[in-house]
Amino acid sequence: MIPTIGCGSSIKNPISGGHDEEPVLGIEQSDRYLPLLKGKSVGVVSNHTSMINGVHLVDTLLSSGISIKKVFGPEHGFRGSHGAGDVVGKEVDEKTSLPIISLYGKNKKPTHNDFSGLDVIVFDIQDVGARFYTYISTLFYVMETCSELDLPLIILDRPNPHGGYEDGPILDIEYQSFVGICKLPIVHGLTIGEFAKMVNGERWLNEKLKANLTVIDMKGYEKQKIYDLPIPPSPNLQDMDAILLYPSLCFFEGTKLSIGRGTSSPFKVFGYPHMTPYDTVFVPKSIEGVARNPPFEGEVCNGIDATPRVDWIRANRKLDLSMLLDAYDNFPDQDNFFNPFFDKLAGTNELREQIQNGETESQIRESWEKGLAEFRAAKSKYELY
Repeated sequence: MIPTIGCGSSIKNPISGGHDEEPVLGIEQSDRYLPLLKGKSVGVVSNHTSMINGVHLVDTLLSSGISIKKVFGPEHGFRGSHGAGDVVGKEVDEKTSLPIISLYGKNKKPTHNDFSGLDVIVFDIQDVGARFYTYISTLFYVMETCSELDLPLIILDRPNPHGGYEDGPILDIEYQSFVGICKLPIVHGLTIGEFAKMVNGERWLNEKLKANLTVIDMKGYEKQKIYDLPIPPSPNLQDMDAILLYPSLCFFEGTKLSIGRGTSSPFKVFGYPHMTPYDTVFVPKSIEGVARNPPFEGEVCNGIDATPRVDWIRANRKLDLSMLLDAYDNFPDQDNFFNPFFDKLAGTNELREQIQNGETESQIRESWEKGLAEFRAAKSKYELY
């Protein structure tokens, strides 16, 4: 009997750290950053992942006497309550009455007016380690505005949950977008602090400016280990299986297929109503704050449960292209398998053309090798761990 994936009614929090020795995160080293904030008018870029001992960074800073003037939230909002792609306008935080300025939608890059009256910006958000995950794009634009205003930026560093490996095609700058902001591979192996240092060092900002950057690095962090996140980084990445599958399954957002938005297993299944049944079926439904009007809402999708591939990804430290190639081979209308978003996600048109031309996974991977080798050489100059 083919199992059915249900529709979850709320976000669970099954992510849990399982390390013998937890690294000391940037946020946990207040003795290093509080002196830089005392007596200053502070802006904080953060979201629901920005917690220290169960208390949000903003609340902790306020209780320490820091003068926070504005809070800035990325995709999914400051408290992480918005779904993917939801328009987030100007808000006021109910707990602190601080004004919240969204850095998503039409205002992806903070304006000079947004940062007016501020002496320093603090950035603390847990990233996922994939080029198309938009939190590093938000950081890029924060750096750009800070560089234009010569405004100091302090980054509280956090782990990359995928560890330090790199894989996938390097972004072709012609395909630069909010889901591909810099010349990175899809899995880049950088922490947010290392990413910021690389942006500065490679002069990727507008007009080759550099941000006035301070990174509060972690202590005891071993990058070669996969780090289990204690808090889901966004509503549709609910556990470590989804996070580890995300770089491989996000490609399906650029195809006709569903990746389980509107079910209890987003980014852990993929399927389509008119495909031959594989090993599971699911019916997407709207879920408040998680999936609004998901693809194929109310339709039965025949698909694959991708979670058995997690062990392969952990062991091989690579993207899993086999699922994408297999889905294309079995799709009933290959001429309409891809949508225009695919090239933005891939950061190039080459991957789509390789798949359409019937190239094997080994042939596709061989085409990535030169770019990945050059990226690793450049990246090594900015690594902190």
